[in-house]
Amino acid sequence: MDSKKRSSTKAEGSKERGLVHVWPAGSCSVTPERLPGWGERTVLQAALGVKHGVLLTEDGAVYSFGTLPWRSAPAETCPSSPILEHALAGQCVVTVAAGSFHSGAVTESGVVYMWGENSAGQCAVANQQWVPEPSAVSIADSETSPSLAVRILQLACGEEHTLALSISREIWAWGTGCQLGLMTTTFPVTKPQKVEHLAGRVVLQVACGASHSLALVQCPPSQKPVPERCNQCSQLLMTMTDKEDHVIISDSHCCPLGVTLAESQAENQASTAISPSTETRDSQGEVFENTHVQHDPAVANKLNVGNVQTTSGDAVPPQLDIIGTTETSSARNIPLDPDAPAGNEHVQKLSDPSKRENSENGEKPVPSQPLVEEAVPNLHSPPTTSTSALNSLVVSCASAVGVRVAATYEAGALSLKKVMNFYSTAPCEPGAQAGSSSIGPEGLKDSREEQVKQESMQGKKSSSLVDIREEESEGGSRRLSLPGLLSQVSPRLLRKAARVKTRTVVLTPTYSGEADALLPSLRTELGYISRVAAGRDSYLALVDKNIMGYIASLHELAATERRFYAKLSDIKSQILRPLLSLENLGTASTVQLLQEVASRFSKLCYLIGQHGASLSSFLQGVKEARSLVILKHASLFLDSYTEYCTAITHFLVMGGFQLLAKPAIDFLNKNQELLQDLSEVTDENIQLIEILNTLFFLPTRRLHNYAEVLLKLATCFEVTSPEYQKLQDSSSCYECLALHLGRKRKEAEYTLGFWKTFPGKMTDSLRKPERRLLCESSNRALSLQHAGRFSVNWFILFNDALVHAQFSTHHVFPLATIWAEPLSEEAGGVNGLKITTPEEQFTLISSTPQEKTKWLRAISQAVDQALRGASDHPPYGGGSSIQRQEPPISRSAKYTFYKDPRLKDATYDGRWFSGKPHGRGVLKWPDGKMYSGTFRNGLEDGYGEYRIPNKALSKEDHYVGHWKEGKMCGQGVYSYASGEVFEGCFQDNMRHGHGLLRSGKLTSSSPSMFIGQWVMDKKSGYGVFDDITRGEKYMGMWQDDVCQGNGVVVTQFGLYYEGNFHLNKMMGNGVLLSEDDTIYEGEFSDDWTLNGKGTLTMPNGDYIEGYFSGEWGSGIKITGTYFKPSLYESDKDKPKVFRKLGNLAVPADEKWKAVFDECWHQLGCESPGQGEVWKAWENIAVALTANRRQHRDSPEILSRSQTQTLESLEFIPQHVGAFSVEKYDDIKKYLIKACDTPLHPLGRLVETLVAVYRMTYVGVGANRRLLQEAVKEIKSYLKRIFQLVRFLFPELPEEGSTIPLSTPLPTERKSFCTGKSDSRSESPEPGYMVTSSGLLLPVLLPRLYPPLFMLYALENDREEDVYWECVLRLNKQPDIALLGFLGVQRKFWPVTLSILGETKKVLPTTKDACFASAVECLQQISTTFTPSDKLKVIQQTFEEISQGVLASLQEDFLWSMDDLFPVFLYVVLRARIRNLGSEVHLIEDLMDPYLQHGEQGIMFTTLKACYYQIQREKLN
Repeated sequence: MDSKKRSSTKAEGSKERGLVHVWPAGSCSVTPERLPGWGERTVLQAALGVKHGVLLTEDGAVYSFGTLPWRSAPAETCPSSPILEHALAGQCVVTVAAGSFHSGAVTESGVVYMWGENSAGQCAVANQQWVPEPSAVSIADSETSPSLAVRILQLACGEEHTLALSISREIWAWGTGCQLGLMTTTFPVTKPQKVEHLAGRVVLQVACGASHSLALVQCPPSQKPVPERCNQCSQLLMTMTDKEDHVIISDSHCCPLGVTLAESQAENQASTAISPSTETRDSQGEVFENTHVQHDPAVANKLNVGNVQTTSGDAVPPQLDIIGTTETSSARNIPLDPDAPAGNEHVQKLSDPSKRENSENGEKPVPSQPLVEEAVPNLHSPPTTSTSALNSLVVSCASAVGVRVAATYEAGALSLKKVMNFYSTAPCEPGAQAGSSSIGPEGLKDSREEQVKQESMQGKKSSSLVDIREEESEGGSRRLSLPGLLSQVSPRLLRKAARVKTRTVVLTPTYSGEADALLPSLRTELGYISRVAAGRDSYLALVDKNIMGYIASLHELAATERRFYAKLSDIKSQILRPLLSLENLGTASTVQLLQEVASRFSKLCYLIGQHGASLSSFLQGVKEARSLVILKHASLFLDSYTEYCTAITHFLVMGGFQLLAKPAIDFLNKNQELLQDLSEVTDENIQLIEILNTLFFLPTRRLHNYAEVLLKLATCFEVTSPEYQKLQDSSSCYECLALHLGRKRKEAEYTLGFWKTFPGKMTDSLRKPERRLLCESSNRALSLQHAGRFSVNWFILFNDALVHAQFSTHHVFPLATIWAEPLSEEAGGVNGLKITTPEEQFTLISSTPQEKTKWLRAISQAVDQALRGASDHPPYGGGSSIQRQEPPISRSAKYTFYKDPRLKDATYDGRWFSGKPHGRGVLKWPDGKMYSGTFRNGLEDGYGEYRIPNKALSKEDHYVGHWKEGKMCGQGVYSYASGEVFEGCFQDNMRHGHGLLRSGKLTSSSPSMFIGQWVMDKKSGYGVFDDITRGEKYMGMWQDDVCQGNGVVVTQFGLYYEGNFHLNKMMGNGVLLSEDDTIYEGEFSDDWTLNGKGTLTMPNGDYIEGYFSGEWGSGIKITGTYFKPSLYESDKDKPKVFRKLGNLAVPADEKWKAVFDECWHQLGCESPGQGEVWKAWENIAVALTANRRQHRDSPEILSRSQTQTLESLEFIPQHVGAFSVEKYDDIKKYLIKACDTPLHPLGRLVETLVAVYRMTYVGVGANRRLLQEAVKEIKSYLKRIFQLVRFLFPELPEEGSTIPLSTPLPTERKSFCTGKSDSRSESPEPGYMVTSSGLLLPVLLPRLYPPLFMLYALENDREEDVYWECVLRLNKQPDIALLGFLGVQRKFWPVTLSILGETKKVLPTTKDACFASAVECLQQISTTFTPSDKLKVIQQTFEEISQGVLASLQEDFLWSMDDLFPVFLYVVLRARIRNLGSEVHLIEDLMDPYLQHGEQGIMFTTLKACYYQIQREKLN
């Protein structure tokens, strides 16, 4: 259709669709005319009553026309044009229905509206003769609480009753008469009631005659067809008794809920077909095949020239029952149209068979039975209704509710212009001849039984053209009656009915001259009829005009799809199913392949059946191209055809057709004609197997038809329209797939031919269903370079592998791991191809350059296709259609090694590069070993995880870390099956470098732990060993896994050993220091046993010199001299040996050398300070990037702040020009960030140092004798880290240098204690002088503070106890008393205090109020870490004291130390700092030396003096 016309305000396409034509009933030759007064609106559905009709338009509006006596306005009772039902405005109506004198409509929300005559309650309104406007009907289910409104799907109207089918598949009825199926004798029923006799059954559709009702019911899957005769008494289950005025049907043997409509062959032969017969594929009159078939698609039925043509063999899976009720008498008799006898007479002349031919589609003539048959002799059996009539109702009802049945008329490319109507009477008595009886006056009494019924398709705004025959007697009116009618009005099963009088709407093809001559017709060119409705006085047809062939193309698609489905159904039921039922079909694999073919065929068949049904519905709707299923769900069709073709080509390649030849020969011979007919093969010389082959490939031809029809539809639109583009693209897709599947078939046939010539033994191992031959070298066009003279090398290229066959052996190279490249002429291979596989590399020599090109192209394309993994899909859509020139060198693939000794039988799955694993991958060995990580050039390289099963312990070794050239190298964590865990450095699969080893079953409570240096898998160098079981910790040198060299041992009992160790034993000179300060200095031997010359010093200073032997704590033998120096010397200093502690320990700078060496190596330096700065920064950038990528793959997610820190570290600080304080601060900030993340080399260094420090000085290591070692270790850290920082920042001045100020100080300030001015140059602040402690302690010390401060607290425990006792005693005094006791001058005593803004006088009882701000300030010393921060707190405290004194003196003054000291002493006492001694000693040990003589140094000295003064206060 032209899109310009469609895009206009009133699109021509819409004008020319759904046109309403009407004509009177009973005339032989009439011209249908447009409905008077009706505009160009598209009508989707129409329904006719006796003298009125209802139209449903495209936009959901409802119009009424004809005689409307219920309308209130006189002008509307007989309107000249259809009038809009305004009451339904705004309601989206989806279906309409018309009874004899009333109408109904159902909205999208499931609400029913009724209007018209209501004398019998058929509009569900009480006590009202007429319902002038559509009125909503309240249908509520009282069985639910609260009662819920019922949504309605479909409506059916009779003369005095109405039926509604709900969304839950239940029937609701109202009106008058037993045809309601309700258990009541009280009429009218104005409130809708549920038909209880069908409760629990799935009702698919309902239909109403004037005085009877029909229901299409789905049988339960388990219900079996009811036999014709009872199994016990062998009597007929249903009997009919012919009375004078009625027929009685007895079904006493039948369940009141109905039985399955499944007719056997015997039934069909015994039955009498009275209506126009139905021609079926199997036998005349059969409705459904009496077989349960699961997952079968719909049955496509064709109504052609008055006959319903069905395809048997595919029964509807849910069996269907037709259940009906009939009224006994007529409430109203209306005369028949006077023109009717003329039609009857004309029809009676039609007694000869006629052949009808579709000239446009080239259909074969379909033989038609006489419209009125002669009675067959056997009439003694109960007469039956025509199966075609029943089937028509069944299939029309079923298609309406989505059951898999397609009941449509044969359309195709027909131009349906001939519409005829006729009457015929059927014989009802034995011996009666066709056409011999005429209709008497009594036959005109009731025209309601002569209406042409059109079943509405609920919810789809569409209908199927079917013919329903109603019962009429020979000479007058007859009614079907049920026994005990008034007492039993439930729905009953109608299995047999007779005396059919037929009025049929016949659709004929164009140019059917014979049909034109035989049948009365309407000689007007109408177009394509989508729906037909019949009333008593008139008929109505909805017509679509065929603009630009659009409608014709749609009908062609629908008709060919139905015919295609019919053929598929025949193939499945008559060929495929019998084949599968044969015995001895071959091997299990062959049978499985055939079953796969059958499965895919059934799926395709089901899809086509569904599509045919949807097209029938589509043709009765709006008919928008974009709504076509083959456009909206093209992928479903493409995939289904592809899957089927894949299955059938697999079957072909495995020689399935040849294997079928023997077991199926009898079946094929018997059905040769059927095979040729279905496969459309005319050559009789072709073998049956070849015909079968052709038959199974037949479905793929349908794709060309789809492409052609879509292309035809596309030409109806403008080229620029989206519809054209969509149709054009879809047409291309279907055509591409058709060509692709054709190529697949040729490949399969080529492969099959190859297997027939290939040696049998190798065929068994190489032949696979999915394997296709691409090319092979049997013509000796390809040979192996340097092959033996008599060797045979046969190369076969399949779509998944390259096979190298030699005599009786062969090797398969998977295509995904083949790299092919041409040899250059310089290499001496003019026609050579270099083939690289993971374990082999060989050269193929072709006979000609053309052969070389051919093989190179074939291998490259095959490899590329194998890598894409979509060989069964055509190259349509997306970028996948672009064929690459050559496959990528880097790729992902899976491979199992067979030759490499290290990797034999191991499977690798991951990235490859030129024949080598390269990138991320997983390598698995048969014995359970597995490596998952990165590879480089075929070896494990980078970060990876390695698991090794330990069968003895039923556990596994597990390594996670870095690799290099196939070996563990770098940082990693190795968890042993024994329970040990090693975290540290590896080299060549051995522990080498710094590492931590935890030993024990549970790592959380390991009995021992070692942290230190490893060399070639052994402890060597400095390390700390914590033997938790013995409660000992060794800190010293190691060699070959034993203690060797200087070392220190501390025990949980407080013993301290220091000396030289040999083979894990302390030997030679050493020092032993006990908890009570007893010291032994001398010779040791064999496991710390005193043995030799030495000196034993007591805690009080006495000492013994001589020879000692024995073990400490278990008695020592002494030979020597006892000295008591305290008697002769006044000096009571500690023994000199205390000052000698550490002399035999490992020097601080020798500790943890491996940790620092590792950091230097990371920066690219072989030794400390030896390397390029730019390279170091480059290595830092690489480390950050690699660690970030590694973290991205790990389950741990970096926080946002960590991510921002890493991003900021990617910028290298650049310094140009003279070094300044700002640049110094930049370096300081960079170091803080770098040390915050272990991903940075410096951060990792700091993290490791913190770990080893805590490992050393926590637990047993928390020994006060180790304090000086701990302090020395921190100073060593500072020195060595500072060396690293100066290497990275060469412009940073050396230790102790002064940074020049960028701007001079604005003012000079007075010295705190003296009157002279104090300049920064003489007493610089910490930030202005470059020191390692000033730069690095803020980073390092907070992390090391807990173990360090613990050592200080242990060391100063005794004197701090004295200090604290004095603090508690002195703090008992009030402020005034304490100030007086400490000697503070009275002028410095505060007189008044400001507390919360309120001034209060200082009283003698006031406590903890004077100098409160200074006290609070000093207390912060315990919350800081670095000496510089603690000194700032002290300085701030002094300033707070000065501020307080200034406030009371109201004048400027200078402090003298004599005045200041008592006041500061008061503040220190009131601050109550518990571990002040530890704070003082920490500051003293770690503060910068240049601060000692400055202002802060003086203030610190004052604090220190206060500390000692407080201790002496106790003596006063």
